[in-house]
Amino acid sequence: MSVLVGKKAPLFEADAVVNGDEFVEKFSLDQYIGKKYVLFFFYPLDFTFVCPTEIIAFQNKIEEFESRNVAVVGCSIDSKFSHWAWLNTEKNNGGIKGVKFPLVSDLSKTISENYDVLAGEYDYNEEGELEFEGDAVAYRGLFLIDKQGVVRHQVVNDLPLGRSVSEAIRMIDALQFFEDNGEVCPADWHKGDEGMKATADGVANYLSKN
Repeated sequence: MSVLVGKKAPLFEADAVVNGDEFVEKFSLDQYIGKKYVLFFFYPLDFTFVCPTEIIAFQNKIEEFESRNVAVVGCSIDSKFSHWAWLNTEKNNGGIKGVKFPLVSDLSKTISENYDVLAGEYDYNEEGELEFEGDAVAYRGLFLIDKQGVVRHQVVNDLPLGRSVSEAIRMIDALQFFEDNGEVCPADWHKGDEGMKATADGVANYLSKN
């Protein structure tokens, strides 16, 4: 599994559905560089079980992300038509109607591969035939990308394990606190807590008070 933290987020142009019902060609995260932070997350498949709980949870907190100048973008290996159908299916029928942030289509699986979250790989069998080993879907990868297009935080969960939206927001707060104050964020730091100077004295002062 690649560590992308500290590196430029891999570039892509792909089909997407935005605002719940609009098709966009050549959607790219480049549009946010210099303007917004990006929370870019992968999920395995449309019309599944854990995935809608995560996507709706992100939508339910969308105002908190927007207040922090963060664009939320989801991605799976489904087609744009599958995304559109799921986005226009009522929640009581297994859909995610009401979700407005972009969902990217990674039908070729190249985005998942470049972010190293594809849950398997192509290989040749003994007969020399190309086949896929593993699950041809993305793990639950999440990447916090700063306004310069650099990945500052990543987490990758296995397929059955849903993510914490609150933890994603905490990491955004921590990054923005560091950028604004130049102080680092100790264990279990939350917005409103004291930061810490990245020096021996700073650590000692923090530990003596906590």
